[in-house]
Amino acid sequence: MSDTRRSWGAGLAAGWERAESTVTRLFLAVVFGVGLVAQFVKPVGDALQDKVYLGGALLTVVGYVLYAEVQRLNEAHSAQRATEESLAAVVRRLDDEVRRLNSVLRPRAGAVVTSEELKREFREALHAGGEVRLTAMGFTGETFAGPLISILQGLPRDPLRKVSLRVLVPDFARETEVPGRVGPDGKACDSPEFRADLRRQIAGHESALNGQIGRMAFAERGTLTVEFRVLHMSPSLKLYFIDNAVVYEGIYDKIDLRPDPWAPAVPTAPDSGAGAGQLLDLIGNDSLLARWSRDGGDHALEIIRRRSTFFETLWSKAHPLSPTPRLPPRPDVS
Repeated sequence: MSDTRRSWGAGLAAGWERAESTVTRLFLAVVFGVGLVAQFVKPVGDALQDKVYLGGALLTVVGYVLYAEVQRLNEAHSAQRATEESLAAVVRRLDDEVRRLNSVLRPRAGAVVTSEELKREFREALHAGGEVRLTAMGFTGETFAGPLISILQGLPRDPLRKVSLRVLVPDFARETEVPGRVGPDGKACDSPEFRADLRRQIAGHESALNGQIGRMAFAERGTLTVEFRVLHMSPSLKLYFIDNAVVYEGIYDKIDLRPDPWAPAVPTAPDSGAGAGQLLDLIGNDSLLARWSRDGGDHALEIIRRRSTFFETLWSKAHPLSPTPRLPPRPDVS
């Protein structure tokens, strides 16, 4: 029985809500019409002249109409505000979920990953826009420049994007044994020709990245700055920084012994050391990398701080990249 009463009440309320606007308009139209007639028809005007209570009643009706309209506007505003608050809550929940999923999908602090993860994070940082600072320390800069050129060329238009690239590499203008060659005694020694070739490779990577400066500006993809520096050191460690918030680190853990194309074509002495006449090279394009990020806890923060201090100290002592020498021709071994 109570359900039936509630149903009837809801039906009547809905019917009145639909009819209220129409009834109110008709009533006000009648009042207006009567007032207008009273101005020109004297009997009607005389009949209404002393109806003070009727005028007060009409004012009450008008006040009710205004009050009802204000109530509807307040309810609409409240409903809109409630909707906005609900949408904001949904957005916050979605944002929290995205963060949670990212934390699950991202490698944990110190996790060992491949260079593909590094490339993916480079791409995400650059596509996000804003100010992006990417830093690398390595052998020739090949594993840094190569992927970045492809990513930079595929960026969407964003004139406000600012990208800064810094690369620290060994100074191959000075003698070094690794990389180098294997001498007649089987021990590592310097290879001026190999060093000159490495310097040419580094200059090529620098030139390729510098070539993106004009292309990015022309396509309104943002501004780009590139700086290479050199320091006399062994290329054993590789470091990559993304805005000092994420660090990837690894080592060149593969040695490549191969024929030296600049070695003179002379017979190897019977007492020569093993591998004499070979180049002694380092390979790191498939090295595994440890990833550290600021959301990885106190230990990860300490690792990032130490690696950043280490790199910035070396960077401040490093020299500008010197001009590339002409590479000596390879001997004719035919």
